Amino acid sequence: MKERALAVVCYPSLGGSGIVATDLALGLSARGHTVHMITTAPLARALPRSERLQLHVSEAPNYPLFDAPPQMLGLAGAIARICDAYAVELLHVHYAVPHAASAYLARQLLGGRGPALVTTLHGSDVTRVGVEPAYQEITRFCVETSDAITAPSDYLRERAYELLGISLARRIEVIENAVDSERFVPAAERNPRHFDALFPAANSGEPIKTLMHVSNFRAVKRTGDLIELVSELNGSVPVRLVLVGDGPERAACEARVRELGLHERVVFLGAQTEFKEHLQQADAFVLTSENESFGLAALEALSCGVPVFGYRVGGLASVVTEDAGRLVPPFDRGALKRALAEVLRDDALQRRLGRAARARAHDRFRLQPTLDRYEQLFERLCSSRPVPRE
Repeated sequence: MKERALAVVCYPSLGGSGIVATDLALGLSARGHTVHMITTAPLARALPRSERLQLHVSEAPNYPLFDAPPQMLGLAGAIARICDAYAVELLHVHYAVPHAASAYLARQLLGGRGPALVTTLHGSDVTRVGVEPAYQEITRFCVETSDAITAPSDYLRERAYELLGISLARRIEVIENAVDSERFVPAAERNPRHFDALFPAANSGEPIKTLMHVSNFRAVKRTGDLIELVSELNGSVPVRLVLVGDGPERAACEARVRELGLHERVVFLGAQTEFKEHLQQADAFVLTSENESFGLAALEALSCGVPVFGYRVGGLASVVTEDAGRLVPPFDRGALKRALAEVLRDDALQRRLGRAARARAHDRFRLQPTLDRYEQLFERLCSSRPVPRE
């Protein structure tokens, strides 16, 4: 692909869509493209200094009339200004609500000078937020005005047709999410004492298995199930749990930990930008989501050589296979407990799953092939784009 001027719109938080967008922006700029990242706040993850990668933070000034600043309008204005000022040829928005609407307004404002538009769906913008009656029609309309639509899994593509109401005549291209497998690597050496400093009161001298979970602590993640699992597992396999992230369900989880007397076995690290060193040393990664369109956190664990356990929901089965972890029927906590106990009792089985997990992430979900797919899509759209009108 020839060098192009691109713009990427995403949420600045640590959530999956923001991570995916940032990794793509970094990869595309490293390939010689000029990439303008547009967000509504500074990114949670620091970017390297590069002339080919620029961050623009849009502003939506408040006014006493508003309960909150109209971010969608501020973002639309920023997209239009940046695309015009830097002759952006292609705009890539991540998470449809409200980014697809902001992009639509910006392109209407620019008219013939507007860039090609790719909208990438990520999950709850289709299955939860996007289907809210207040948003559904406008989201569907704006997504359909995109020049191309992508989704990370077959599961989410089908839900977009079914739930969001995307016309079957519109092709949604599946481009799977990827992991930076050169960054998320297995530990050079496993250290069973790595987590002891986080659990000083529980150090008994005997090694103990450590589970790990990373999420935004929203209701869809069912983080309360994790606390119950620790309580139930400790009757047969001593375990402790490290939770990374923050969100609305965290307080309830902390309260349940106190009720069950698990404060020596469960630690909350809060939102973290760097947790790879902990992930590399975990014995298992557990997610108990009600739904997952893909499962980026699970993929990062696989890439670190950590087997993944969870419920067989959404697109997660396309990421986690039986040789790299265990998925059980949805919300069957007993089955999940048994799967974890089976593996955690057998060090050889745990190591075998860990090796297969790393191999799957590296062979199937490396970043470079995903960048190839997006470059091919972008070049196709840019090459067929009409010459801008003056």
